Amino acid sequence: MTEITLSRLDVKAEYLYDLLQRIKERPGMYLGRCSITRLSMLLMGYSLARGDLDLPTTAQESEFDKFQEWIQKRFNITSSHGWDSIILFYSADERDALDNFFKLFEKFQNGESPLPN
Repeated sequence: MTEITLSRLDVKAEYLYDLLQRIKERPGMYLGRCSITRLSMLLMGYSLARGDLDLPTTAQESEFDKFQEWIQKRFNITSSHGWDSIILFYSADERDALDNFFKLFEKFQNGESPLPN
């Protein structure tokens, strides 16, 4: 088994939002098809890989962790459903949910209140 040392990895300190932007621009390339469920699974794999490499949590990752609570407040949800299933429930289908994710995520990033006007 080959061991990889962190000094040999070319890892940006902040990468998550760059990755999300690239997925937004070319979802089929990264997800196979436009699907919020596939996005969620990709992000789970991203998080697991970073954990396996013992990489520290970045500022973007810490901020993204707050997206779950923001979505729950936005849709007045108190259950333990994930952000992806909440957005999917209020969308027409997987593609629409993925589009809605990016719209909602932009509002979250811009510091908008989770409460709709």
